[in-house]
Order: sequence, then structure tokens, then C-alpha cells
Amino acid sequence: QNTVKSLLTPKQVARAIGVSESSLKRWCDKGLLTTQKTVGGHRRLPFNDVIQFLRQSGQRLSQPELLGLPATAGQGSTVISRACEQVVAALVVGDAEQVRRLIVDLYLAGQRAVEICDKVLAEALHRIGQQWGHGEVEVYQERRAVEIVVRVLYELREMLPSLSPSAPAAFGGTLSGDFYILPTTMAELALREAGWRADSFGTNLPPETFAAALASNCAPLAWLSVSHIPDRTTFLSDYERVARAASLAGTALVVGGRALDAELRQDMQFAAACDNFRHLVGFAANLPAARAAGASVKSGQTAAVESESRPPNPTAVESVDN
Repeated sequence: QNTVKSLLTPKQVARAIGVSESSLKRWCDKGLLTTQKTVGGHRRLPFNDVIQFLRQSGQRLSQPELLGLPATAGQGSTVISRACEQVVAALVVGDAEQVRRLIVDLYLAGQRAVEICDKVLAEALHRIGQQWGHGEVEVYQERRAVEIVVRVLYELREMLPSLSPSAPAAFGGTLSGDFYILPTTMAELALREAGWRADSFGTNLPPETFAAALASNCAPLAWLSVSHIPDRTTFLSDYERVARAASLAGTALVVGGRALDAELRQDMQFAAACDNFRHLVGFAANLPAARAAGASVKSGQTAAVESESRPPNPTAVESVDN
């Protein structure tokens, strides 16, 4: 698998797109592509800016591997309505390169990362969890699928537009006993795409360290992904500590995840309970910090506050509800 280079030469990009280097330099001179200068005065193009140019211009790739992308990326069309089924088939057999190509194609075609998370990757893992529950796939296949998706999410993050220095901060993760990494990783990706300096602090975080993060980071938004609760009483005690710290810090605490049933939510204090990543992004966009910094999402995305979560999936090894 090729690795993505953060800075590319004009020659690399020109060959990848299939145009002359002089044409590419003219695009740079017109401001269509962002460039940086090395100490020696040579042009370099940030990888993520090249990706954004490809998304906006519709320019096809002739040699995507020169950018560190799958060999056939950007050369065909992947339809989001069919992508989930294709991703499931590739994940079950462990075809990581096919998953990469499908997701990269969707993003290059203009699909937003939050839509890819909600409609393709989250749904694909949910279906594989169901297959595992019915004995149709082995545990190793499900676990391997999770690893592939995590790597794809990290790669997709590198393609996002650069964040503004004034972007509002956000962070999140999971509490003790919850080791499910996909939901919090997707939450980070969705918020970063929406213009937030979002960072996932990972899984299995003791409540005292989450509370310390709230006290020291002064972030206007924090999320808590809840996919597994070993003990409800312990969880509520831990959560109360976190919620109290969020209140003291003036941080909007957003929760989500398949383990949060309606009864449990009634015993929790939160700013919003979201059923998917679009809801999370919609809620974040309405916070004063987002409006002040200019972070935005497309119209029609609203937060689901105190909405009913989907019933827990008892068979899925990995939850991808945020």
C-alpha cells in the first residue's frame, strides 16, 4: 500500500492528473491550487489541497498511485447508494485496497466524509455485525474489517481541507470499559470536516482523566461515544463526574452510541444526544463558537436532542453509532 505524502511536487501532481507541468503551474498562478515554497524556492503542493482541487474541479486522475492513492482511484464512478454493499463484500474477504478505492472514489466525487461515515462505513460494519451474529462470518473477519475501516478513516482525515487557526476546539472518546474505537474516530472526522479542531482522545478513558481534559482544554464542545457499558451503575457514576466537569468548564457535552437506551438517557444530563454523525455536526454548527469561527454544515442538518436511539445490536462486535 502506498503512503500519502503531505507535500507533492508539481511534476507528481501533473503526471497524476495527466496534464502538462506548465498547465499545472498556470493553475497554481491563478490560485486554483495552493502552493508552498521550499527553502530553495521550489513549489510544493499540500496533498489535501490537491484532493480538494480534484473534488471541486471534477478532474480525473490518470495515475493516482503517484499521489499515494489506490491505482484505480478517481477513474470510475462509485454511487453511494450501492457503495455500502460493495464495501461489505470487500471487508468480509479482507480486500483493504478495494475498500480504500471505494471510499476515495466517493470522496473525490464530492461526497462529504460525514455522509460516507453514516451511509457507508457505519452501515457496512452494522451489516457485518449482523452476519457475525447469524454465523455467516467469523470473528476474525469482523475484527479485520474494523482494522481496515480505521486505516481508511485516518487516510480520509488527511484529505480534509486545512483547518483555520481560529477553528473552535472539540474532543471526545469513550469511558472506562468501552474499547470501541470506530465511533469516536468517525466523530472526530465528521467534526474536522465541519471546521472544528476535533481530536479523539481514544477509548477506555477513566472519568477522572476525561474530567481533567474538560478542565484544561477549554473546548466549547466534547463528545462521548457509548457503545458498551460493563455496569450501568458504575457508568452513571462515572458519567456524572464527566457531566459535572463539562458544566464547570462551560463545555457542551454531546453523547451518542448504541448502548444509550431511552431509560439510561433519562438519568443523564447532556447538551444533546445524537443518533448519527450528521446530527452531531448539525448540533455543533449551531453552537456560538462555531458561528463565531465560521464553521458550517449544509442546510437541513439538525441536532437530534433527546431523540430515541436505535435499539442496541446485540450481535455486533463493533458499534459505529456515535
